[in-house]
Amino acid sequence: MRRRCDGYSLPYLFENGALKPEDMNTFINKKSGVLGISGVSSDMRDVEEAAFVRKEYRAALACKMQDYSIKKYIGAYMAAMNGCDVLVFCGGIGEKGDTTRRGVAMNLENLGIEFDDTINTGLRDKEMVISKPTSKVKVIVVPTNEELVIAQDTLALTKK
Repeated sequence: MRRRCDGYSLPYLFENGALKPEDMNTFINKKSGVLGISGVSSDMRDVEEAAFVRKEYRAALACKMQDYSIKKYIGAYMAAMNGCDVLVFCGGIGEKGDTTRRGVAMNLENLGIEFDDTINTGLRDKEMVISKPTSKVKVIVVPTNEELVIAQDTLALTKK
């Protein structure tokens, strides 16, 4: 019989000696989440390869769960803001992950998002509108340079 995993799991692991307090950070940040679900990695590049190339069930599940979670946030924020003008995909997964963009942006027509998968497929590291011209909400991919921003911020902090 499989046990369910919820908020009581960590105290249970502590009480039964399976997890020491000093191991909690590693457990939560390194062995849970995407790695825990996929059984492959916490790096979505590896998970997507396992899901879409090697057809591994747990990796595909991790991808679907991530897409679903992002989709829920989009809906919640659109409700809170009473709509939206632009949905932007950026960062590693957003600018390189056409399968993630597809999983997130497909079937959101009721929110005014008409996704164009023909433009999306194979798109990497290029600024591009990936919504249909008739879409009420524009969907775009915007490449970023996170490492440069971190380096600039670090430099600015060291000069203070």
